Amino acid sequence: MDFGRIALTSLGGLVAYFALGFLMFAVLPAMKSEFAKYPAVFRPQEAMKSLMPLGMGAIFVEMVVLAVLYAMTYRGAPALAAGAIFGALIGIFAVCSFVVHNYVNLNIGLTLTIQQGVAYFVQWLITGIVMGLIYRPR
Repeated sequence: MDFGRIALTSLGGLVAYFALGFLMFAVLPAMKSEFAKYPAVFRPQEAMKSLMPLGMGAIFVEMVVLAVLYAMTYRGAPALAAGAIFGALIGIFAVCSFVVHNYVNLNIGLTLTIQQGVAYFVQWLITGIVMGLIYRPR
């Protein structure tokens, strides 16, 4: 395993994940207005900002783990295809383990759940593609 490439892939994944997350969750008005319907469930933006360093650190660790998993499972397929497959699998995992799980446990509506499902799947799909394009084994 090439640890320099894993570090670079982790950083690239982090940038892609945050850029897409910002676009889908903070910029798009439909998603912002849907979150606003549940003030008892979600922290206010100011409170989220104070916890952002913790979140960013945790997401970077997540990217390192995913970069290692990608490196361990990479079998020489074209980078774009391998990254897309990897991202799609992570996206499906996130939707099933996080989005649907939250719909069951939190008092949120189906509209927000569907929006989150689409957003997280697309976010992970593109992040996987970015990781696939960056990582190159020795």
